[in-house]
Amino acid sequence: MNNKMICVYAASSDAAAPVYRDAATRLGTLIAEHGHGLIYGGGCVGLMGVCARAVHDNGGGPVVGVIPEKLVDLELAYQEADELIVTQTMSERKQTMAQRADAFVALPGGFGTIEEVMEVLVLKQLWYHHKPCVFLNVNGIYDNLFAFFDTLIAEHFIKETHKELYHVCDSAEAAYAFIEAYTPAPPHGKWF
Repeated sequence: MNNKMICVYAASSDAAAPVYRDAATRLGTLIAEHGHGLIYGGGCVGLMGVCARAVHDNGGGPVVGVIPEKLVDLELAYQEADELIVTQTMSERKQTMAQRADAFVALPGGFGTIEEVMEVLVLKQLWYHHKPCVFLNVNGIYDNLFAFFDTLIAEHFIKETHKELYHVCDSAEAAYAFIEAYTPAPPHGKWF
């Protein structure tokens, strides 16, 4: 998987504990070491900024930030990005990131991170793409989300097979190993 773009969804909060920052640094380092590029939300803050700087600090790139104009106006953009794409809307941002990505990794994050990764899972469920989607479940941050998915399965809102749309791991190394070994599965059955 050379010259590929890894899409990383991540927190914009600088208040996250060091364990989360360490995971973002390690993921960015691995992206650089594998000769891949980063496409992400374009921020200079939080785990987004940590990951982007780690890619650059380890000789990797390109780092492509995709950020809405409103956030640029708040001076939240990572100006050192190799390419900074300014969009008018959040929807345009997500579409650009998804189209240019070869794989998706969700680091810990808040509403925005969860919303972004859920959208790419829905797109995969509906056969719009067959790219790997990984939750980097640092410190069990997403455990309650996965428990909620199990509730949705138990109540017949989604199927057990939909767990195959994503992979869960607790380290950047495991996430990268999954991406490197990923082979798209044959089209799954209907979701309804």
